[in-house]
Amino acid sequence: MKPSPRIHGLDTLRALAIVLVFMNHYMIFVSHKPTFGFFSEIGWAGVDLFFALSGYLIGNQIFGSLRRGGFSLKNFYARRLLRTLPNYYVVLALYAFWPYFAGAAQPAPWWKYFSFTLNFQLIPGTLFSHAWSLCVEEQFYMLLPALALLIASWRRSLAWAWIAILASFAAGMLMRSWLWQQVQPPPDGSAAFYTSIYYSTLCRFDELVAGVALALLKNFHRPLWERCTAYGNWTLAAGLLISVLALNEFHDDHYGQAITVAGYPLLGLGFSLLLLSALSPASWLCRLRVPGASAIAIWSYAIYLTHKQLCILLKPELLKHGMGPESAGGIAIMLLASGLAGWLLYLLVETPFMKLRERYVPSNEAGARAARPAPAAEWQV
Repeated sequence: MKPSPRIHGLDTLRALAIVLVFMNHYMIFVSHKPTFGFFSEIGWAGVDLFFALSGYLIGNQIFGSLRRGGFSLKNFYARRLLRTLPNYYVVLALYAFWPYFAGAAQPAPWWKYFSFTLNFQLIPGTLFSHAWSLCVEEQFYMLLPALALLIASWRRSLAWAWIAILASFAAGMLMRSWLWQQVQPPPDGSAAFYTSIYYSTLCRFDELVAGVALALLKNFHRPLWERCTAYGNWTLAAGLLISVLALNEFHDDHYGQAITVAGYPLLGLGFSLLLLSALSPASWLCRLRVPGASAIAIWSYAIYLTHKQLCILLKPELLKHGMGPESAGGIAIMLLASGLAGWLLYLLVETPFMKLRERYVPSNEAGARAARPAPAAEWQV
């Protein structure tokens, strides 16, 4: 399997996403205090940054193949499932068959885990509850390519694609507004808020759609894309400003109606600008190679799956040796253990399946290079 050339800026953002998630989970499930300060409290947004990255990367694969011709829906699904299922099912097996690993948390019906529908009516505190975000992504992976092929078959398909993106943002805002009225959470939140809004696919696709919009811009508006990427440091500054403003509003009033309705698309805008900067060759974010970020980015999926429960199980063991969850030693050990577990899962499970994928399932990029452009796959203005 040939290693693909890596983009330093994307690695930095992916590494940042998993670090933010770790900080938030550490506060909620381990220390029960904002051990990392503001970053603990807004670390949940690491999931949203993952969403934006996934939306762009998957959208870029689909639109690039459609633009060149040769897109295979079957190969796309096969490659995505070989990428996501092995790690997930190995960790799910640990929860199902190793009582010590599962702990005291109660599982949802097991079919929800296997079908990636756990996030529907998910109750906070459920076993392996952080898999809700994987469910949102898997549902997105299943829907987007089929929808893209459908729109590509229409006249003026490019215009319809942008209409679909704008309609998605509007629909998400309307859905959250309506559900917020039904739930009306108190200022400190409620389980109903998470079950009905936060975990819901219908309410949480904003950053995914923002990433898709960026991919559409890159593949079908090349002159505009080149103008935008010529100002990478400006988009970096704008992305940081918008993201910080949005996160500050979430920090101050996370469960309020206004931020619930408009905060997620605002965060999607900020994160998509950061992505644009990461893809701009002259920007600091693109050119700066952060030591260790590439490895963390590669292992991030495996770390995401394992870190939360691993830290929960390590806490009482460390306490026996006088290291509390807020001690420097305790934090360091849990960080190192999370990285080690992610690396092992990546090495022993993910890597072999990725090799099988490269051997037996051609990529759509390879197919597109070999195929002649097909009229049905052209996006027309």
